[in-house]
Amino acid sequence: MRTYLVVIDETPEAEVALRFAARRAAKTGGAIEVLALVPKTEFVAWGGVQATMEQEAQEHAEELVTTALAMVAEETGFVLTPSIRVRSGKPVAEILATIAENGNIAALVLGAAASGAPGPLIAHFAGADSGKLPCPLMIVPGGLDNETIDRLS
Repeated sequence: MRTYLVVIDETPEAEVALRFAARRAAKTGGAIEVLALVPKTEFVAWGGVQATMEQEAQEHAEELVTTALAMVAEETGFVLTPSIRVRSGKPVAEILATIAENGNIAALVLGAAASGAPGPLIAHFAGADSGKLPCPLMIVPGGLDNETIDRLS
């Protein structure tokens, strides 16, 4: 099944990317996989803190996804059941590992800020190593409104 991998965080552009991917999956009969990245703590003694951070990231990701997918289901009648992963480590490495682990990933979907320089993930994946990505990269402009996202997806 064609799966769209969406990386989410606390930014508005992540919500735009999630909406685009969910609508695209609904229109194509695909699926979405949501990846929430958590910074890895420096010391082993902070293992409990790391576990708490990962649990909070999981809960936050589930809230974001539930809200976005409920809206998509209401608007399209298509109900998606996402896969939600929380990983800690270096973001680029964790994204590449997620893609390698799931052979159904058809595209990496990232949201770009409405203004300013691109974030580190877009800069990396659309930069010098863009030709090495094992799937297409979709960059969704953060300034798009819901109507435009729905039309384009």
